[in-house]
Amino acid sequence: MDSAELKDRVRELRAEGRSPKEIARTLKVAPSVVAPLVRAIAAESADPEREPEVVGCWINVGWSVGLGVDPAHGWTDEAPDADEGGMVSVLVARRHGWDKLSVAGFLADVYCTGVKNYMGPEVYDERELRRFREYFFGEYKGYQEVPIELARHLVLGSTDYARTLGFKSDEEFEAPAALLGAWEGPSAITFGRKGRPYYVPGPHDDPGQIVRVLRRTLSYDDFDYVTDQAPA
Repeated sequence: MDSAELKDRVRELRAEGRSPKEIARTLKVAPSVVAPLVRAIAAESADPEREPEVVGCWINVGWSVGLGVDPAHGWTDEAPDADEGGMVSVLVARRHGWDKLSVAGFLADVYCTGVKNYMGPEVYDERELRRFREYFFGEYKGYQEVPIELARHLVLGSTDYARTLGFKSDEEFEAPAALLGAWEGPSAITFGRKGRPYYVPGPHDDPGQIVRVLRRTLSYDDFDYVTDQAPA
């Protein structure tokens, strides 16, 4: 393996969250060989002209339930027949210096109101990220690693969709959203449940207010909601 190939392998393993010692063991080289390569890769990520390296991006399985997804992108869902859909969680981590990660998480109502909650950016080390990731997806059947493009189209695309229905994100959303990268749109995902706005009240929602927003934007026949929770 020449030096360029070795550096590429180190970059791949760092993107998987491996520590320098783990990389050295995997590649069967001395830690003193890996350490300068890790620093060089971190320096590349710190270049102000470059976006920080994406270390990982994850989404709950079942994310595609009820959505239309352009097959040209090749995005897959490991549980496309999951019983429930509509609430999608996304977690993204980018390099922050050579041994830290900048992490942001999002909860998006992809059927109606867009991003309902978000966190970060928080700075974690790799162990803290692994622990937090298990907690973050704890209420789902599982999670899968996905391309950052899918996360961008889901989170920022759902925000655009919600805006067409009368809902806006707040200014503080911009900081965590920056970890998703530059957004031009339109999204390759068709939002709503099977193309129609569908509102399911959450525990912290004001259902009446949300339904009133929908009724100001759409006709009564152009959206659906859970009638035993949201007032008519």
